[in-house]
Order: sequence, then C-alpha cells, then structure tokens
Amino acid sequence: GKQIMRAAADNMKKVTLELGGKSPNIIFPDADIDQALDFAVRSFCGNSGQVCSASTRVLVHHDMHDEIAARVATMAASYKVGSPFAADTKLGPLVSAIQRDRVMGYVEAGKRGGATLNFGGERVGSQGYFVQPTVFSNVDNSMTIGREEIFGPVVSIIPFRDEEDAIRKANDTTYGLAGAVWTRAISRAHRVVRAMKAGRVWINSYGDADPVMAFGGYKQSGLGREYGQESIEAYTQVKSVWARL
Repeated sequence: GKQIMRAAADNMKKVTLELGGKSPNIIFPDADIDQALDFAVRSFCGNSGQVCSASTRVLVHHDMHDEIAARVATMAASYKVGSPFAADTKLGPLVSAIQRDRVMGYVEAGKRGGATLNFGGERVGSQGYFVQPTVFSNVDNSMTIGREEIFGPVVSIIPFRDEEDAIRKANDTTYGLAGAVWTRAISRAHRVVRAMKAGRVWINSYGDADPVMAFGGYKQSGLGREYGQESIEAYTQVKSVWARL
C-alpha cells in the first residue's frame, strides 16, 4: 500500500487502499460464550486465515482466559486440514510456500516470545502449503504475534482486566480494520464500539457483510472505503460550474 502511494505521487493519482489488520474480538463474561467462540474460530480459520479482517486477537477476561484458551484449542483441533476439494475439509492450504514459511516463522516467534502454544503450530504433510490451525494464549501486544499481521490460521488469546483495559488493548495496534464485542449489555456494547478505532465493527457477531455497508480501515489499515455510498466517492470527480447569464 505504501509503495502504491509513493508511485501515485508522481502523477497525483487518487488511491484507495484496503490493507491488512490485527482485528480485536472482545468477549466479555456475560456474552453467549458458545456462539462467540464458534464465530472466533471460524474467523481465524476461514480461508486458512488469509483474510484481512480475521479476528486474530481474541480478548477475554482474565478469569476466563485459561478456560477459553482450552475450548478454542479443542475447537480448532476439530478442523480437518486437507484438500479443498474434499467435502470434509475445513482448512485448505496457504497460497504459497513463501507464505507457509512466513506463517511458520511467526509460530516460532510466538514460542520464543513466551506465549503458550495450546494447539497446532505444525505443518501438515510433506507436500503442499498446509498448516495446522494454531492457538496461542497468554499473549500481549508487545509480542510479535500480537502485533504483526500473520495472514495464516494463527490466533492470539489476550487477557484483559476490565472494560477500560479491553478497549486499550484492542486499540493498541497500528491497524484498525475491524473488530467485535460480545456482551449481553447493550450499553456496554455501544460504549466499546464507539471507543474502538476500526472501520467496521460487529456486536455479538463477526464477519457479517452487506454491499450497502462501507468497508475500510483506520490507521495503517488503509484509505477510503469499499461498498456503500462512500465507495462511489472514490470514483467521482467533482466539477463546479459558474455561469453568468
């Protein structure tokens, strides 16, 4: 994205950039935990994690941290990795050997950084670009896996103390593409959503989309918007005409 912006400067082209993310998925203790975890696992495993808005940082209350980590690991373990042409496959390959090696490099960084590996972290088979869904817990935003976009089936589970701490950790990133909050308290949901620095947010869901809803990022997640009325502005040149009669 930065290279495109530099190139566009030479001839003053307007650009829109839909870039990466490190999206927070905040789960409060009063949420529907079963549903929240189902969406969380589907999000970081979908398309083998190769989704810009994937929920790669799952923030949970510290009292629930170990339980949630164990449950996410169990759910991830049930995802069969294999050929995308097989009916029972839930996790296909990464796009290339380069990307596979990049993802595995992040797995090693997570181990070195002090995170707990709850499941995965290995290649599947000796051919192709298959990687297990990988669950790390006891992650904080200072770690490489909590800070950089991996673009693979790797999730970081991050504990928080209270609502204020959850918001601070959610926003403690150079990215701002997407995010979610899970709670039965609608007032809390609106407070958190209002405070989150992200271009698209969900309440008690993750990944819903509609062509009328704008999509794009804050901070280093991009410029401009796709979808919705806002996307038309990127392709519109305004002309003001004065006529004296």
